[in-house]
Amino acid sequence: MNENAGFLLDKAEQAIGAAESLLRDGYRDFAVGRAYYAMFYTAEALLAEKGLTFKKHIGVHRSFSEHYVKTGILDQKYFYWLIAAFNSRMVGDYALRTEFEDEEVREWISQAREFLERARGYLASQSS
Repeated sequence: MNENAGFLLDKAEQAIGAAESLLRDGYRDFAVGRAYYAMFYTAEALLAEKGLTFKKHIGVHRSFSEHYVKTGILDQKYFYWLIAAFNSRMVGDYALRTEFEDEEVREWISQAREFLERARGYLASQSS
């Protein structure tokens, strides 16, 4: 695994930890944002392994789908989770009022962790 991919996977792990802490402290909107960023960094890591970088979120989303989902390398659920988390992050960041429930946020955090673990497993299998 290249250095940038490893760095981004570590950053994703930290984002998950931050999301868990924020949720524990009752900051659901911000926890949703960190869960999304964990997924975003995971997608970026996978793309970085192919030497691809992007300046915009949409570029990461599209390229992740093109290189990992449409090719059958990873299940499409990871792309759906990434997009759903992005949309929820937008609500959490920009809506005047949100009504995220703890269980809903826990699910996004769980999805982020599963996505990260799947990406780590895939990248490790490519290095062996």
